[in-house]
Amino acid sequence: MQARRPNRELIGIDRYLLKSVPLATGWNGLLGRVRKDFTLSLEYRELIMCRVAVLNRAEFEWQVHQPAYLEAGGTQEKCDALREEGMSSRFNEEERALLALTDQSTRQVEVDGAIIETLKTLFGEQQTVEAVATVAAYNMVSRFLVALAI
Repeated sequence: MQARRPNRELIGIDRYLLKSVPLATGWNGLLGRVRKDFTLSLEYRELIMCRVAVLNRAEFEWQVHQPAYLEAGGTQEKCDALREEGMSSRFNEEERALLALTDQSTRQVEVDGAIIETLKTLFGEQQTVEAVATVAAYNMVSRFLVALAI
């Protein structure tokens, strides 16, 4: 887990995960792949992670991923817009499609086929699957954080 952290320091969530070695091992493997191995750009993945944090009221997740989003190429204006209801004109077509996916999947689980088709057109099948997986993985993270009040 320390290898995944920029300064190699364990953070609050790590201390909970390590109470179950099988959980920590699987979590670290899955989230490590989402963070490092996907072809969908890191900026777009961090955008998704930040929006999931907002929607699920996972402030710890926001505090971790908002700086990472800025470092990956996001802007403070877009960070502010992620905290607002609705779709801001600050986002480009690709970002709006990813946010539509994130909002629908997070709020209602089912995603309109038209959104998936738009994503496939914009990103191809692999990156569409990676976007869906990013939303799903970070919903898991936020639910864990919120449930344990991290």
